[in-house]
Amino acid sequence: MTISFGALAGLIAAIAFLILVLFTLPILVKSVKTINKVNVTLDSTNKTINELTAQASVLMKQTEDLLDKSNDLLADINKKSEDLDPVVKAAADLGRSVSGINESSKDLVNRMAKNHARRRSFSILGSLTSRIFARRKRRNGED
Repeated sequence: MTISFGALAGLIAAIAFLILVLFTLPILVKSVKTINKVNVTLDSTNKTINELTAQASVLMKQTEDLLDKSNDLLADINKKSEDLDPVVKAAADLGRSVSGINESSKDLVNRMAKNHARRRSFSILGSLTSRIFARRKRRNGED
């Protein structure tokens, strides 16, 4: 059996190709495993993103409800504040009136105190004068 150069070249090429395939096979197997892990990671990432999206939707709905309630509460507070405005103004007017009454009372008390002091002075003066006249009368009566 003789092998021609063409057949020998084909055999060498086949052996080289087999060696090449044998050396690239582990790389291909590792590549397939890596791609499978990437797929698992992508599936997990997609699942997490879907869960986060659902949670964000729930959170947005709750936030919207909270904002609606806050707006209702603020409108109620504004209405009640408008209803209380006359009461606050009346209380302020009453405070000014009471201050005016206090000032008038102080003035009256001061005037009465001055009048009382004057009356007392006149009373003391009158008492002294009557004593003086009484003594003169006694002296004149005794002479």
